[in-house]
Order: sequence, then C-alpha cells, then structure tokens
Amino acid sequence: MTPHPSKDPDISPRLVLLLALASGLIVANLYYAQTLVGPISAATGLSSGAAGLIVTLTQLGYALGLLFIVPLGDLVENRRLVTAALLLTALALMAAAASTRAWQFLAAALLVGVGSVAAQVLVPFAAHLSREETRGRTVGKVVSGLLLGIMLARPAASLVANYAGWQLVFGGASLLILLLAAVLWRQLPRRVPAATLGYSELIGSMWRLFATTPLLRRRAAYHAGLFASFSLFWTVAPMLLAGPRFQLSQNGIALFALVGMAGAVASPFAGRLADAGHTLPATAAALLLGISGCALPLFAPDSRHAALALLVAASIVLDMAVAANLVLGQRAIFGLPAQQRSRLNGLYFALFFAGGALGSALGAWLYARFGWQAAMLAGMAFPALALPLWFGELGQSAGTRRATAAPGDAG
Repeated sequence: MTPHPSKDPDISPRLVLLLALASGLIVANLYYAQTLVGPISAATGLSSGAAGLIVTLTQLGYALGLLFIVPLGDLVENRRLVTAALLLTALALMAAAASTRAWQFLAAALLVGVGSVAAQVLVPFAAHLSREETRGRTVGKVVSGLLLGIMLARPAASLVANYAGWQLVFGGASLLILLLAAVLWRQLPRRVPAATLGYSELIGSMWRLFATTPLLRRRAAYHAGLFASFSLFWTVAPMLLAGPRFQLSQNGIALFALVGMAGAVASPFAGRLADAGHTLPATAAALLLGISGCALPLFAPDSRHAALALLVAASIVLDMAVAANLVLGQRAIFGLPAQQRSRLNGLYFALFFAGGALGSALGAWLYARFGWQAAMLAGMAFPALALPLWFGELGQSAGTRRATAAPGDAG
C-alpha cells in the first residue's frame, strides 16, 4: 500500500542526479586496484604472495570506515562529514599514485577505503531529503549510480592503465574527488542530526541496534548471500576469460565487465516496487535471479562464442539481482527511525561486505582447486542459503495479516 502523500517538499531531480554521480565516483575508488594488482606489485616490489593485500587492505579500510565513520552521520553535520572524508580520499589516492614502495601503496590503499565511506553517508542523506512515498525511487536512483561506479571502475582502470600507466588511474581519481568535494560543499544542503548521544555511546549503540532490529539482520543476510555470489563471480570470471578457453586480453575483459553493468537498470524498478509495498516478492525474485546467474554458466555449450554469450547473460542477471536487492534492503532500513539511519546503513554494508569477502576468497580457492563449475555451484549456494529466512519472513507476514484481519472477520 502506497503511503499517504506528504506535504513536505521532495528532493529535486537535479540533486538526486548529483548524489548518484557522487556515489558512483566515490565507491569506484575501492575497485580500481582489483584489475591492476600485477603492475602495481611490479612497480612497488610487492611479492606475488602478498599482492592480495592491495585489495584486502582497501576493503579493510572500508569496513573500518563503515563501523566508525559512517555512524557519525547520526551525530555531526552531514555535508561537513562528506567533505572531510573526500579530502582524506583525495590525499590517499595521490599518495597511492606517487608510491614507489609496497608499504607506501598499502598504507594509501587502507586510507582510500576509509575515506570512500563518504558514499554511505550520501545514501541516507538522499533518503532523509525524500518524502516517504518517493524514498524507494530516490534511493534506487542513487544506488544505480553507486553500482555503475562499482561496475565501471574495473574496466576504466584497465583501459587507462593499458595506455597511460596505473599511476594515472589514481592521480586522475584524486583530482576527480577534489572537484567532487568542492561541488558537494556548494550544492548539498546542511543537515544537522538531532543527536542525543556522544561518539562513544553512538558506536556502543550499534551492537544494540543489530541485536534489536530483526529487519536489519534479515536484509543483511539476504544481501550477504547475493553479494557473496556477485564477488565470487567477478573474482573468478576474469581468470576464466584470460585462460586457455577464451584467451581474452585485458581490454577484452574490460569490455565484458562493461556489458555486465547493464544489470544496474534494475535499481529504479526495485525502488518503485518497494514504494508500492512489494518488497517481499521482489526479494524472492532477486534471490532466485542470483541463483540463476551462477547456474547459467554450468550449461555452457562447447562453442566458444555461445559460451561467452552465456557468461555475458549470467553477469547481467547476477548484477540485476544485486542491484535490485540492495535497493530493497536500503529502502526497508531507511523506513526505520531517521536518527538511526547512518548507523543502520553502516551495519548493513559492513555485514554484506563480509559476505562479499567470503565469496571472493572461497571462489578463488575453489577455482584453483576444483575448477569453474565448483565455484559456480558455491555461487548458487550463497543466495539459496538465504531462502529459508525469506520463507520465515513470508510466514510472519501472513500471520500478521491474519491477525489484523481477525477482528473485522469476527464482526
């Protein structure tokens, strides 16, 4: 059921577009290094055994920022918080570009992750500025920008590095983030939360929020399963594409990733479904799409071109599932009290990023030990494990409807 329209002014389409663009540019910083591990390691003297730290430390920094910086969105003025985080990110990106030793790049990567959580301050900001009846659509559009940033970062970094070197990727990103900080400082309205807690109490309250908010735990579990599949697929697919069967170049893999980003179109549609009260069935559809995305490659024919086409279709289906479910989850979470949104959003992202880290690590291990099919079976299993939780929510929802209808039936 659509909520009764509010008389409060809604967020402008121009500001929604700016927030979507900003979210994509910021979150892209987390993914530039993923396709550049080889050249970065060679330039900084990082051993092949430790090369994985480039990605791991960026993700670790992001997790720390989610848990200790994003909650500040419930405490301090949001525009100032975003700008400060972006300045940190720009400095860290420039330090990464100038790195000549492994420890310098790794330290910069950690700080890039910490500062990039500015994106997760902007998404609750957009929700706060939206009316209740349009909040899902607004969040869907902003999350579309965020997902496009994730999906475009890898191919863009590969293409730039191929022609101009990996240092330009990080140096150029630093300049973009500095420009973005200036634009957001001028364009964002001030938002001062009605804070009643100090910082230590704010951080301490997060465990309590997790323990007392079943909706958060459910949505985090759904998306952890899907994000695990997503991360697994995008970890092992480039290995398969570069291998003897497909023999794609770095540019070919970049084009493959560009085609897969078509799945981001699901975000606005998911937002509309959530606004119309269809979150539960839309969640089931997302989980089933996630299972299907990893199942499709198992039916690849012998033909190289047909198999590649099936892989492209799988990437689009899987990206659609992740894009839709992310919006559904954030729309549900942002329906909870406004003074908790930043903390809830930080917890939500931290939890499902843990699922993504597990999927990526397990996928790489399974691919190395048992092959592509084993990795895809694991990718199917992650969202499948969330289905029993969905059936439990369906039963609770049906029970609530019966309880609500009972007094009227009796009359």
